[in-house]
Amino acid sequence: MINAIELFAGVGGFRLGLEAAKGFDVVWGNQWEPSKKSQDAFDCYARQFDKGIHSNEDISTVDEKMFVNKGIELIVGGFPCQDYSVARSLSGEKGIQGKKGVLFWEIMRLAEGIKPKYILLENVDRLLKSPSKQRGRDFSIMLASFRDLNYSVEWRVVNAAEYGQAQRRRRVFIFAIRNDTPYVISRAKEDDAVMLHERGFFANAFPVKWEISKRHKPNSFKMEEGLLEISDQFSMTYLNAGIMRDGNVYTEELLPIEERPLMLGEILQSGVDEKYYLSMDAIEKFRYLKGPKKIERTAATGHKYVFSEGGMAFPESLDKPGRTMLTSEGTVNRSSHVVEDPETKRLRILTPVECERLNGFPDHWTEGMSERMRYFCMGNALVVGLIERMAKRILEVEQEDAEAIKVNPQQLSLF
Repeated sequence: MINAIELFAGVGGFRLGLEAAKGFDVVWGNQWEPSKKSQDAFDCYARQFDKGIHSNEDISTVDEKMFVNKGIELIVGGFPCQDYSVARSLSGEKGIQGKKGVLFWEIMRLAEGIKPKYILLENVDRLLKSPSKQRGRDFSIMLASFRDLNYSVEWRVVNAAEYGQAQRRRRVFIFAIRNDTPYVISRAKEDDAVMLHERGFFANAFPVKWEISKRHKPNSFKMEEGLLEISDQFSMTYLNAGIMRDGNVYTEELLPIEERPLMLGEILQSGVDEKYYLSMDAIEKFRYLKGPKKIERTAATGHKYVFSEGGMAFPESLDKPGRTMLTSEGTVNRSSHVVEDPETKRLRILTPVECERLNGFPDHWTEGMSERMRYFCMGNALVVGLIERMAKRILEVEQEDAEAIKVNPQQLSLF
């Protein structure tokens, strides 16, 4: 079993995926919502998982020394997208430090103390392009931070629906592995493109075509040495996949070998309660919100402009996977799903159970909190089926490394 800790755990999507792969023991999980008296996600997590330690505390107050020599080999977490710029420390003695409150630095702090073999993180795909005025700066800082801790990194943007799931949810997954592992050593001379297409971490879990995308050409470069220089000056276009080894970066737009997704109609419940059906007033509001618009507006400077947006399907097609679910799901707004119930032929919103199914959670997983929070938590959650695939891939790497060490025991001296 691989001992793991889960950060920013939410209602436990990462853990569900790991446990489905049957090779992981999550010994500690942290979930804490700042400035909120009610800790709904943590309560759900603690209620659903009976093993390991459940932490409901500010991650910045957690002492990394408590994990040292405890056999932790994996850190996982879906961390918030923030401003990752860095600055000189006040004393100047430590060189640079991240902005206070940016949770990525807490991951790095724990990683430096624990030195796990693997780190697997999830974020919104716009992370690769942020901030808008210095494209790619934030992700560059992350890659350089892993480099400085002696890790190699692979990343991949995955649309869950392209790999058999029920939701068109795009997220970037970041896999870091220590450089002293047989996995990294045996692939040191492997071509970057071969890594992304065949031999790397994500290639087995999410197969891709060998053809090169016509939209974007692959790119490679050497990273700046200092985090401060990257923060101040560096800008780079990152594509939907890539690899970083010893500060050398290769990025390419990969084309998925698509699998049949679950369709929205396949995850709908029967006998749905009347409260989920829409009134005529709500139907008209949705019709307006989801319809095409051209509205003249006036900026603060007095400049007039036309705000426009295209129309959306109303109601949703039941022969497609669901759209990306947001935390506002279930309310009267443009992003909420509206379906025509197959049984009654009337319009309604999705139920909380249907939202759980969109993310691959067990039915009724979030029961025990308010319905509004159930929608909110699912809007924040990740797709469990994707994590299960990546968990199985980690187990494959683990098996490969064990066999390599068996053949060449001298590899043990590297650890």
